[in-house]
Amino acid sequence: MGKRDDLIEKYADDLKQKCKIDADMALLTKVTIACGPSIYNRDSSTVSGSSTTELETVRNNFVMKKLGVTDADKAMAGVNAAIETYGKSNRTKYRAVIYYLLTKHFGKESVFK
Repeated sequence: MGKRDDLIEKYADDLKQKCKIDADMALLTKVTIACGPSIYNRDSSTVSGSSTTELETVRNNFVMKKLGVTDADKAMAGVNAAIETYGKSNRTKYRAVIYYLLTKHFGKESVFK
C-alpha cells in the first residue's frame, strides 16, 4: 500500500473510533484525493476546531465553493456539526475526515462521483 492508502485507513479508523461511523470507503478515498497534497503536511492535514478563522476557511473554501452550499449560516452550522461529531476534545481532527463528514452532512456525495 502507498502512503495515501495508509492515510485513508487511518481516516477510516478515526471515523469508526471517534465518530462511530462506518466509512463509505469509495467516498472517503475520493474526498481524500480531493484534499490534494495537504494530507501529507502535518499542519495542513488537520483542522483546528478552536480556530474561528480556520473554520471559516473550511466553510468558504470547501462547503461553499466545493460542495456548493450557498447559505453561509447553514454552511457554518454544518462545519460546527462536523466538529461536534468528531469530538471537540479530540486534539487531532484530520481535514479529510472533516470534509467527509461535511459531504455526508450536506448530502453532496454526488460532487465526488
